[in-house]
Amino acid sequence: MSDEALPSRIGPYLVERRLGTGGMGEVYLAYSVAGEPVALKVIRPDRTDPHTRSRFEREATIARTISGTGRVARFIDADPFDAQPWLAMDFIPGRPLSGVVVDQGPLSTPLVASLGALLAEGLAAVHAAGLVHRDLKAQNVILGDFGPVIIDFGLGAFVGASKGSLTQAGMVIGTIRCMPPEQALGELDVTQAADVYGLGSVLLYAATGHYPYDGTRWEAVAAQVANPEIGPDLSGLPDELAPVVSAMLAHKANDRPSLEGVTQQCANLMHLLGTSPARARRALIEKTTARDHPTMVLPQPDALMLDRLDSLERLLREEAASPTENIPDMPSESRSGPDARLGSSGPPEPVPQRGRPSASGRVADELRKRYAVAPTLSWSKR
Repeated sequence: MSDEALPSRIGPYLVERRLGTGGMGEVYLAYSVAGEPVALKVIRPDRTDPHTRSRFEREATIARTISGTGRVARFIDADPFDAQPWLAMDFIPGRPLSGVVVDQGPLSTPLVASLGALLAEGLAAVHAAGLVHRDLKAQNVILGDFGPVIIDFGLGAFVGASKGSLTQAGMVIGTIRCMPPEQALGELDVTQAADVYGLGSVLLYAATGHYPYDGTRWEAVAAQVANPEIGPDLSGLPDELAPVVSAMLAHKANDRPSLEGVTQQCANLMHLLGTSPARARRALIEKTTARDHPTMVLPQPDALMLDRLDSLERLLREEAASPTENIPDMPSESRSGPDARLGSSGPPEPVPQRGRPSASGRVADELRKRYAVAPTLSWSKR
């Protein structure tokens, strides 16, 4: 997608720039009307079958309830029934662990132990809400002033949503290397042990710069992951870390430790190495925080974006004050398109009004009617 095709607005957010492109879709830096920066992900259309949309709706609802940790980027909002589903998360200033290791080399053993303890605590809060991340990898761990934070949470419904997802070119290779055997074999209802395995792959990468399994084609990597006779590549892993990391990468889910066990083992290791968890956390932040790196700064809307946000705020107030019966029923397909009144070319976008369903609501009703998906989704395990 070229810069010319950059959307002006997605849902209630104004887009400033593209942050990245991946197998799941596009990620943008966007702002709320109040000027709050968010990381906004738009899901690829070919990842949005009705079953996946409904799972996404359920998980998005639960994701808002997660509390008790700052180690997971806050889930802000989502629309699984838009023409292109999207979700908004806190924008986390910092660098991905993968980039830090490439630039600076593997982390020392105490810092890896600190990373493991901190992320295990964060994941425990996710699991307490009844959710599983399903896609832990070094690219999804951001290192900044607060320490490690897990991003891309809330996409669980799209990761491994079907066995066919393993054939999506450009998406699997970066993920299959960190994927537990049960997920690589196509099991959809993975347990919390899948995240323990994913965290183990993150710690292995942090300590060595490589993944548990590797290969030139995803099929070859998947075959290794699924084969109980082929153990993970632990070369270069310090002896002190080997017991905890190897246990986390156990082939059978039941053989992996709990997150509480991981936290305790990492804390014990830090004491054995002559430091404490609090001191190791401070050292981790000092080692991985590049003060002059542009991604370490929380973005702020510039003058042009402030003007656009002012226009959006006025537009919302004007339309909210207008009689609803005079508002034309806009086609839902235009919902994420450019808005002429926000400084871009194209027709104005529909804005949710009192007295009539939002564009996403109409899309949802149409999809539910077409595919007989119940409006109130079951909370039972699928």
